[in-house]
Amino acid sequence: MTNSLSLEIDGKNLTVDDVIKVAENPNHKVSISKSALVLMKKSRSLVSEIVEKGDPVYGINTGFGALSDKHIKKEDLKELQYNLIRSHCTGVSSPLSKTATRAVMLLRANCLAQGHSGINPDIVKLICEYLNHDIIPLVPSKGSVGASGDLAPLSHIALTLIGEGEVFYKNKKLPTSQALKQAELEEITLGPKDGLALINGTAVMAGLGCIAVSLAERLLKSADIIASMTLEGVRGTISAYDKRITALKPHRGQIDSCDNLNFLLSGNGISEISASHKDCGKIQDPYSLRCLPQVHGACRQTYLHTKEVMQTEINSVTDNPLIFADDKEVISGGNFHGEAISFAMDYLAMGMAEIANISERRVEKMMNPSFSSLPAFLIDDNGLNSGLMIAHVTTAALVSENKILCHPASVDSIPTSTDKEDHVSMGVTAGLKLLTIIDNVTHSLGIELLCAAQAIDFHKPLKTTAPLLKVHNLVRDHVEFISKDRVLSHEIDTLAYQIRMGHIVSAVESNYGELK
Repeated sequence: MTNSLSLEIDGKNLTVDDVIKVAENPNHKVSISKSALVLMKKSRSLVSEIVEKGDPVYGINTGFGALSDKHIKKEDLKELQYNLIRSHCTGVSSPLSKTATRAVMLLRANCLAQGHSGINPDIVKLICEYLNHDIIPLVPSKGSVGASGDLAPLSHIALTLIGEGEVFYKNKKLPTSQALKQAELEEITLGPKDGLALINGTAVMAGLGCIAVSLAERLLKSADIIASMTLEGVRGTISAYDKRITALKPHRGQIDSCDNLNFLLSGNGISEISASHKDCGKIQDPYSLRCLPQVHGACRQTYLHTKEVMQTEINSVTDNPLIFADDKEVISGGNFHGEAISFAMDYLAMGMAEIANISERRVEKMMNPSFSSLPAFLIDDNGLNSGLMIAHVTTAALVSENKILCHPASVDSIPTSTDKEDHVSMGVTAGLKLLTIIDNVTHSLGIELLCAAQAIDFHKPLKTTAPLLKVHNLVRDHVEFISKDRVLSHEIDTLAYQIRMGHIVSAVESNYGELK
């Protein structure tokens, strides 16, 4: 159960929205339900029974992966878990963002809370304390192929739980031991199965996927808003958005996008710009304007599917082996495999890339006076001034990069661990490149927004619809009309930030109701 600033996890009821709230807000407190603690203690007791009995059981008193046939003596089991964590800390490159790492920690705790991992419940409590004190492990972003889940990045988190490695705490990078001392917390002591339970699973790829899904939702709404402004700027026709057309092709995404376009362009009063060319004789616009419900709608389908997959994954038990305490059994399987979410993130990557792809075409239409009847490159005295010419080139560059990044990670696999782990998901790779695509799309839409606001200004004193005017005013609060050439890169970044943080959407929704 949740309130605005707290979340109680039980392994079964987490939502993508919950993940984002905790990931983005260090003041959002996390605790474990009493029922989850009971289940974790129950599975932990079975682990203790197995240790006392001494028969070899994978993950408890054996080696790991290709070394699973090695039986480990009882007196070495503690050292086995420490060796596992330290040896698997092989990540490289820049660290995951603090937001991403918070998401990963929450997901790992939620998975363990279901009571099928045999972990000491105090370790899961410490993960929650890390979140509550905003102690963020430094987790190198590269080094996972999705073999047994996200072994290397999760090991870097686990390393800090035993008091080693580095963390970010109070805006400083510190040795974990120092941060724990300042926060008045103590590292945990690993026992049988603890280390493996901490590092075997899909929390990293799922955390990246949740963040991507949240950002994608904002981008999809923003794309409908910004495209509507472009349609106004080039004096396009809204006739293609007649709901009777979409009723004959009723994909949910197309219906939602079509409803948004009608809401923005004709649902809140008549646009003076639109009224001014009612009888212009223009019958059809180019596809990048005419087919907005169909293209934006198809992109929405990738979002809807990916969110559904993530919602299932974040309440799944994804480690190995699994403890079935009621049956007194420990069973080794493959729930750590991230194929489902890797596929989904690659699918969403294509959908997000297409948002930028069609946006770039609309930007081109605004640059081109033979189509738009606006000044070339949206600036007076062109020739002396280049206007938004090279802003268009930037979005073209981002779109082209996205086409390369859209090669699916999920169709790749590389065997490791002497071919024991012979087919892997590449889920973290899928997540990282998806977030790169989303960042590119955000900047592409920022460029279109910059251009569309400029185009609308050329129609003054005529005004656009009330919702779009709100967005236009927001743009002008941050970026002045371009009357002569100036440096634009920081202004593009500013508008991209407004899009990323949801401010463009809020400008509409806080005044006129929610978009779909």
